[in-house]
Amino acid sequence: MYKNYVFDLYGTLVDIDTDEDSDLLWEKLSLFYKFKGAAYSPISLKKAYIKKVKKAQNAITNTNYPDIVIEEVFDELFKDKNVHVSKDTLYDTAHLFRIFSINYIKLYDGVIELLELLKKKGKKIYLLSNAQRIFTLYEMKILGIKDYFDDILFSSDFQVCKPDTLFYNQLLEKLNLDKNETIMVGNDYIADIEGSYNFGIDSIYIDSNLSPKIESKLKSKYSIMDNDGTVNKISTIVLNDK
Repeated sequence: MYKNYVFDLYGTLVDIDTDEDSDLLWEKLSLFYKFKGAAYSPISLKKAYIKKVKKAQNAITNTNYPDIVIEEVFDELFKDKNVHVSKDTLYDTAHLFRIFSINYIKLYDGVIELLELLKKKGKKIYLLSNAQRIFTLYEMKILGIKDYFDDILFSSDFQVCKPDTLFYNQLLEKLNLDKNETIMVGNDYIADIEGSYNFGIDSIYIDSNLSPKIESKLKSKYSIMDNDGTVNKISTIVLNDK
């Protein structure tokens, strides 16, 4: 029935905990900026960063769920101090920011086995993630799952997030997927489930440790309510999918 499995990432396949308010993060990042000739205190850098992120989000007016390219924010922070850096330095800045914000990152149990099963059954596997390419692609590489995906769509590339159907429409515009042959798998009852429902495709809801509390009708075709982040039970759905 389903030829295309479209996954969310964080809270669905990947368990992650981040803290962008960490004092250590802003101390190290401000030191990095100073190394490059852009003098910020940790507090002033954090305030400037937050202000620029909000400004960039507000500049996107075609959606209520905007996303930005975070490297552009880091670049503006350098330019405000009359410092011009290379693209490689911007990547290093973004990676440093992410590394110091992560408390832990790991795959949920059964993820590799599920992806292997889907490949064995000849299914196409896609990612539709509210995420920054500059962070997430590298995280997928180190977790060993990037190469399982036939294509990867990040919200930062399209400046729009789930649940907006503008982002879901990329499944048709970029990948030309048949809605009747496509199913969404995610842990967020609004972004993943209501978003895919409004787009017109079926979905599998996973109740994980990162799932928001459900406060309205759950519109998924299948629901896995283990509340432990496991994806093992999806295998049963896949095996019954002829």
